[in-house]
Formats: sequence, structure tokens, C-alpha cells
Amino acid sequence: MRRLKFLLRPGWLVLAAVVGLFAYLCFTVLAPWQLGKNTKTEHRNDLISNSINAETVPIGDVITDSTIAPDDEWRNITAAGTYLPDADILVRLQSIEGAPSYEILTPFLLDDGRTILVNRGYVRPINGAEAPPIAAPPTEPVTLNGRVRLSEGTAPGRVPMFEDGAKQVYSIDARPIGEFIGTDLIDAYIQLEPDQPGGLGTIPLPQLDAGPYLSYGFQWLAFGIMAPLGLAYFIRAEWRERRKEKAAQAAVDGFAADDAATEKTPDAAATAPPAEPARTFSRRKKPEPESVPLTAQEAKLADRYGNTR
Repeated sequence: MRRLKFLLRPGWLVLAAVVGLFAYLCFTVLAPWQLGKNTKTEHRNDLISNSINAETVPIGDVITDSTIAPDDEWRNITAAGTYLPDADILVRLQSIEGAPSYEILTPFLLDDGRTILVNRGYVRPINGAEAPPIAAPPTEPVTLNGRVRLSEGTAPGRVPMFEDGAKQVYSIDARPIGEFIGTDLIDAYIQLEPDQPGGLGTIPLPQLDAGPYLSYGFQWLAFGIMAPLGLAYFIRAEWRERRKEKAAQAAVDGFAADDAATEKTPDAAATAPPAEPARTFSRRKKPEPESVPLTAQEAKLADRYGNTR
């Protein structure tokens, strides 16, 4: 455990907390968010696919308790009744086929006395973001063919408003819109099919593909796994580096200790007793023979040949 005491430093504690929080969000928020969108999209695609070949039914057959069942969304229905006059509502900040648009909602009084919103289609803005004049729906009773839809809900702070002489909303949510216009509405709406009475630009059906949500969900799961593994890698690398530094320092300390021991040990040559002076031997010279006087004859010969006896 002593080898891992460096993990108690503030920098490592903060890093571990950040990695742990990120992994927690990946597994509990981000991945479920994308996987949930994938599930929702697949369910929507199944409903649209099933509705294409399904029989068209009167709207009264799918509405119960002033709403519709989630599995009945996108059903082809018929609705008989009358548009309410001068009651158009603009849905702002919409994009249809990649271009800015306004969707137009008009309350529709059903023959059974209940009222439901009808999405009549879209119009393009003029002068950048200004809503154009909206064609009024017919005033006589009509029968509409469309698809029944659930309310979209309202984001916080996106309440209905009255702007530029028109009622405007950010999303199609029947209950707040009903409170805004003072009408009790069914918690659903009708999206018109092409060539219907009062219809405007037809809103196309969504493309029947699941989109990238499944792969995004798997990516967040992978990130949640890789983040702790990356932290473990950096911890191991730091631990190995510290171990190398410790081993190198121990080697340096060992060399220093050996040098100190060498300096403290006396030199054998310095502590040896002084050597005896070397004895010198001198060769004694032989005594020169005593000179003997030469005879006259010998002296004469010596003078001639340079020899002595």
C-alpha cells in the first residue's frame, strides 16, 4: 500500500473523481439516453409501417378519455366536423425538408361535440422570419383524412404567446394551447394527408430508419469502460516510473556508501612498518703488489715494449 500513497495527492484524487463521475454518467445517463431514443425511433417506425396497410377508422374509435393510446399514434383516421374560424395558431421555429417553416394549427369541432387540433401543414416565412398571410380553412362542414398524433409536450419556458398579430407556440401540446385559446381540446392532434380541405403544404412522414442512436449508445458505453481503464493505465505507468526512480536512487546510494567505506579503510602500504635500509656491499680492492726494483736489463726491455713485469 505504501507504493500507492501517491494516489492520495490532490491531483490524483481529483482525476479519479472526474473519471468516476464521467463513467457513472456514461452508464446511467448518456448511454440510456441514446439507447432510449433508438428504441423510441424503432417503435415509431413500426407504427408508421403498420399504419400504411392498416384500415382507416373514424377518429372516435381511437380516442378514449380525451386522448389516444400510444400504440394508436400514426393511425389513419377520418374526422367529420367544422374548422373554428379565425383561430389559427402558428408553430414557430420548424424545419420542413431542410428549410425554415411555420406549421399551422386550427381547432376542429368534431360532430360529437369535442374539439381537436388539426395540423393543416406548413408555410414558408417571408422577409427572413415573418409569417406570411395564412389561407383560411373552409367554414362549411368537412370530412378530413389524416393521421392521429400524440401531443409533443412543452419545453420549460416555451409558453404560448401572441406576437406579430398571431398566436404562436413552440410545439404542439394540446393542453397549454387549449388554456391559451380558452378551448377544451382533446390531448392529441390530426396531421392532414395531402389534398385535404383546408390543407396547406403537406408535412412528409419521417424516414423509416433508426438513425445513429444505437451506435451512439454503444459509444457511450465504450467510453464508460475505457475511462477507468485509462486511469488504471496512468496509475500503473506512474507506479513503474516511481519504482525505477527508487531503484536508481538506491544504486546511487550504494555506490556512495562503498566510496565512503573505501576512504575510511587504511592503506596497507601506509600502515606497513618502514623497510630496513638495503645493505650495500663494496668489493674490496686487492692490495697492489709491492713494486720490485727492475734490473737494468728489465728496465731496458720495459722501455722498448712498454711492459712491466
